[in-house]
Order: sequence, then C-alpha cells, then structure tokens
Amino acid sequence: MAFLAEKYKTEIKPALMEEFQFGNPLRVPVLEKIVLNMGLGEAVQNPKVIDAGVEEMTAIAGQRPVVTRAKRSIAAFKLREGMPIGVKVTLRDSRMWEFLERLIFVALPRERDFSGISPKSFDGHGNYTLGIEEQIIFPEIDYDKVDKIRGMNITLVTSAENDEVAYALLKQLGMPFRK
Repeated sequence: MAFLAEKYKTEIKPALMEEFQFGNPLRVPVLEKIVLNMGLGEAVQNPKVIDAGVEEMTAIAGQRPVVTRAKRSIAAFKLREGMPIGVKVTLRDSRMWEFLERLIFVALPRERDFSGISPKSFDGHGNYTLGIEEQIIFPEIDYDKVDKIRGMNITLVTSAENDEVAYALLKQLGMPFRK
C-alpha cells in the first residue's frame, strides 16, 4: 500500500473528522481519482505526435491512455470531426496514490523556479486542476527521446462538497500550496 494511502487512513481522515465536525466517517472527503490530460493540437498536421503522446503518458501514468478525438469540425484550425487531438488517462486506487506520491515528492520539486502551486485552482465543487508546462519533470521521461516539450493538465477529483474542505484534504496530503 502506498505511503499516502496509509497516511490518509491513519492520520488525515481522523484529523479532518475533528476539524470539520463530521459525525459520520463516510462524510470525510477522499481522493476519488486523478485525470491526466495532454492536448496535442499539432497532431492535425503530424499524426505521429499522438504516438509520442501515448508513449509519454504511459510512462508517466503507468497505464495506457485513451486517445481523445475532436467532437466537431473547425475549418479555421483545419480540424475535422473524429481526428485525434489528445490523450488522457484516469487513475484510481493504488495507481492513483503512487502517482500522487511521485507528483508531490519528485516531479513538482523538479520544476524550474518552483515556489508552490496556486491555491486558487479549485472548481467550486472540491476538485483541483493543475497545469504542468513540461512533461520532462517526471523522472520516467527520458529527456533524450523527447521530440518536443509538451504540457498537461492534472485534475485531482475529490468527494469534498466545497473547496475549503478539499483544500484541507490536499494540504494534509502534502500538496505544496503557495502561501
């Protein structure tokens, strides 16, 4: 079992129950899933970009991603409905906890000029989205094999009803929020 999963059960859950006066232990918010999304708009001109995105996302997540396709045609972008334009993967259970540990303790500190992540990226329903500008901050990516630096969005989906409770959960899990 992952270190953070164990910490959640033994320390964080009781602390949140006490802090927010939850009568029922099932009301305590939990991290439900992590969704990684990499938009690959340049795949319109070069379809091989999708293959590179799939390989990189597989290395980062430890699970094969799904290729996302355009929902409608947009002539200005030379985009037709059904064309591949990105990759995404949803992590749950043990893979989710392992990825979160790697994100917090390895990848984020490797980011250039890192001073913490913004505490304002909550969506109002207890979910947090973080944008990463370079996929090379993950140690699984071999810098020499990268053809282009790409970014990605990482969404942490919690069962919290509001942002205040979700912030407390993520803060106790060790997310490095800015002051």
